[in-house]
Order: sequence, then structure tokens, then C-alpha cells
Amino acid sequence: MAKRCEVCGKGPQFGNNVSHANNRTPRVFNPNLQSIRVRQPQGGNKRRRVCTSCIKAGKVAKAA
Repeated sequence: MAKRCEVCGKGPQFGNNVSHANNRTPRVFNPNLQSIRVRQPQGGNKRRRVCTSCIKAGKVAKAA
């Protein structure tokens, strides 16, 4: 299952862990995805993997 938001398309980003000695090792910043029931515009509900920033911004209508 892809680590990608189904609303905005936000996905993993890559960077480095940087130690106090300035050693760098690769790491991944994954989006905070939550599986929620979303109300569909044509009626009914569907389970979607959505990032928390989309939930907070009101880009999805949660099912009651």
C-alpha cells in the first residue's frame, strides 16, 4: 500500500539524520496518514487514506 495521501497526493520525502558529529545517514519523512471513512459526493461512504493536514483543513467530509 502506497504511503500517499489520496486527496492531496502528499508522499514520502527523503533527507538525512545528522548527528552531533555531523555524520549523515539517509532517512525517510513519511506523511501522517490516517485511514478514515469519507462521505462520497454521490452518496455513500468509502475508506480513504488521508493525511492529517487534509483532515484538519476540511478537504474531506468525514462520515457520521
